[in-house]
Amino acid sequence: MDDHTDQIRKPRADAVRNRERVLEAAKAVFSAGGPEASLEAIAKRAGVGIGTLYRHFPTREDLFEAVYRREVEQLSELAEQLKNAKDPVDALRRWLRSGVEFVATKKGMVAALALAVQSGSELHAFSFERLTKAIGSLLDRAAAAGAMRADISPEDLLRAFFGMCYMHDQPGWQSSVLRMLDVFVDGLRVQPAANVKTRAAKPVKPAVKRKR
Repeated sequence: MDDHTDQIRKPRADAVRNRERVLEAAKAVFSAGGPEASLEAIAKRAGVGIGTLYRHFPTREDLFEAVYRREVEQLSELAEQLKNAKDPVDALRRWLRSGVEFVATKKGMVAALALAVQSGSELHAFSFERLTKAIGSLLDRAAAAGAMRADISPEDLLRAFFGMCYMHDQPGWQSSVLRMLDVFVDGLRVQPAANVKTRAAKPVKPAVKRKR
């Protein structure tokens, strides 16, 4: 009975491993080669036959979408891990920095992903919901701790983040964005009242009348 069960489960486990290898290879190949990257190159990098790739992902668009969804899921999982970080502002900063890596791997797939999002609103809704929830949980925690402004919404923060990423298209853009993110996050901090110095107003002296 156990032998029969192992025979049933083994192909399923192999299929899961093959799928993960294909997704990892696709992430690397698409990022480096853009939307025209060869599916054969992906299969070779993953160590599987082209037939195995097509069994999991019948079209190029299916593979693009799967890579994208996987990256979004990983960012969601990272937000859950960071929710218990000691410094809530640093946790948000770390998530945003990981988000830069996420965007970097997607820039080679921008055209295909744009088509996928336009052709099906479900993918857009999936990514927007997951990313908004992820960044919102970190933002709320920082605001609740009194460490960050409470008048910034997750949607505002996401728009600002992606705006910073996509306004740069030169080599080395990641370094520039990471510097901008540090400035941006520091600007959202709430300064403790004890550290805010105010200049005391000088008393106004009454005018002295001249003797004639």
